[in-house]
Amino acid sequence: MDLNTITDIVRPSGRDELPAWRQGDAFVGGGTWLFSEPQNKLTRLIDLSTLGWEPLRVSDQGLEIAATCTIAQLDGLAAPPSWIAAPLIGQCCRAFLASFKIWNVATVGGNLCMSLPAGPMISLTTALDGDLRLWAPDGGERRIAVADFVKGPLSNELRPGEIVRAIHLPRAALTRRTAFRQISLQKFGRSAALIIGTRDASGAFVLTVTASTPQPYQFRFDAPPSADDLTSQIDATIAGNWYDDIHGLPAWRRAMTLHFAREIRDELGDAP
Repeated sequence: MDLNTITDIVRPSGRDELPAWRQGDAFVGGGTWLFSEPQNKLTRLIDLSTLGWEPLRVSDQGLEIAATCTIAQLDGLAAPPSWIAAPLIGQCCRAFLASFKIWNVATVGGNLCMSLPAGPMISLTTALDGDLRLWAPDGGERRIAVADFVKGPLSNELRPGEIVRAIHLPRAALTRRTAFRQISLQKFGRSAALIIGTRDASGAFVLTVTASTPQPYQFRFDAPPSADDLTSQIDATIAGNWYDDIHGLPAWRRAMTLHFAREIRDELGDAP
């Protein structure tokens, strides 16, 4: 879609070339949502793709994902053999309601900043204890956990002029066992519930609930709880905050979330 209110496009090659933030600005990663509908309040676009960030960086500390890393690039990661959680990356990439064209343009950072319940990069990075490195317009930076960043649909903790620079997934999370469940009303529909479980070598169990709720929820246990305890904790914490839209009614989302939670608990309940 043409954005006919845009009067200027800035393509910086480094942080020192980023312009001072002003009302009417928008940062562009892939732009797959930005160009999908009118943006009448915008007057200037700042293209982050020209900054040349390395998409993926593997180290002893884990994985750093540049905000401008595309879904296709992330899916193509050749992870170290010890990262037994790595298949979760492909599972979440394929949870996108998107064609291969979108895969090659849409970015991980963009999916996080949209903060939609069905955003699978939110599911992935929350389940693997990801944290965001944010660039402030004054030249500083701060970090925040993905689980704390997303507040609800199109709502997050990003301040005016801030940029998501990268997402870090710690090595400890990448070496956990994982279990993945996802459902949509249609075969290729938007996720109505996407539930991920992880378990580390000590036996600690974490369940991450996304898509069926407006923002991510995590449930942490020293060991897999009983099915009844898990169900009661989910119900008590989420209460009436199940998401409601054309992709699934709250009662159905709750039922599928509890069903998948019990399945994941059983799958990861064996000795690590």
